[in-house]
Amino acid sequence: MAQKRRKELGIGNPLTRDLKPLAGPGKSHAHKPNEMGDLAAGLYIVATPIGNARDVTLRALDVLKGCSAIAAEDTRVTSRLLAIHGISKPMVPYNDHNGQEMRPKLLARLERGEAVALVSDAGTPLVSDPGYKLVREVIAAGLSVVALPGASAVLTGLALSGLPSDRFLFAGFLSSKAGERQSALEELKGVRATLIFFESAQRLDDSLAAMAAVLGDRPAAMARELTKLHEEVRRGTLSELAAHYAKAGAPKGEVTILVGPPQEAAPDNAKTDAALKAALAFMPVKAAAELVAGLIGDSRKALYDRALELKDE
Repeated sequence: MAQKRRKELGIGNPLTRDLKPLAGPGKSHAHKPNEMGDLAAGLYIVATPIGNARDVTLRALDVLKGCSAIAAEDTRVTSRLLAIHGISKPMVPYNDHNGQEMRPKLLARLERGEAVALVSDAGTPLVSDPGYKLVREVIAAGLSVVALPGASAVLTGLALSGLPSDRFLFAGFLSSKAGERQSALEELKGVRATLIFFESAQRLDDSLAAMAAVLGDRPAAMARELTKLHEEVRRGTLSELAAHYAKAGAPKGEVTILVGPPQEAAPDNAKTDAALKAALAFMPVKAAAELVAGLIGDSRKALYDRALELKDE
């Protein structure tokens, strides 16, 4: 059925089709191409590989080749990626340290009609980096912003974790200070979603132990070196993972921690039955069920059925 539907939509196996170079980066075709490159003027948010260099997209390569300049978190890291693909473009550093100084300069480039690509060291820009501040100012200036999706440690880790993926919250890096870390975890304790953190490998065992203490001993996963040769995903409870890394020591590489959502509290049937029995002592079944439903917020029908059972006992 799925194969038939794909055929109706004209979706085939991309590996069996001739892939032609993209003409441009999407909706920005409506804009006039800039004078210094092949792309329409604007800021291009370009995702880069998180490990495996082949995870760069064809569209990302088109933009990196056609842009006027590249704003990179670390130009040394980005230059290695460009060298692999034979790309040579002017680069300017844009990071936490110089963001305030560089944003006006990048805005000036865009206002002159340039196409500027924004990249991080690995993954999708704006995730735990200052890119959002630049995007916010570009939008406020009425200039074009184009996003090119691609590799992400957050989504890759979630896909490999085996934890619920219907709802998730990316919480970034926790503070290295124990008090601030505990306060942050307390705020996240009631969130009914899989929690995703970035963490330093050197603090991994301490952070896992703190999570177990504050969040409870939930199912979790530690993912490191994603898409690289020594990729590892270790699954278990938070306490099991904390004990493992306390004994094994800090692993190498970039670390992503994923923590399952809190478990639903089991209904307290004994208290519900006690409330129904007390109500049945002086009112009919329907009224008793409605009274208890109003008190505990449970299903009136379920309480009515249970009240009938208790009345017949």
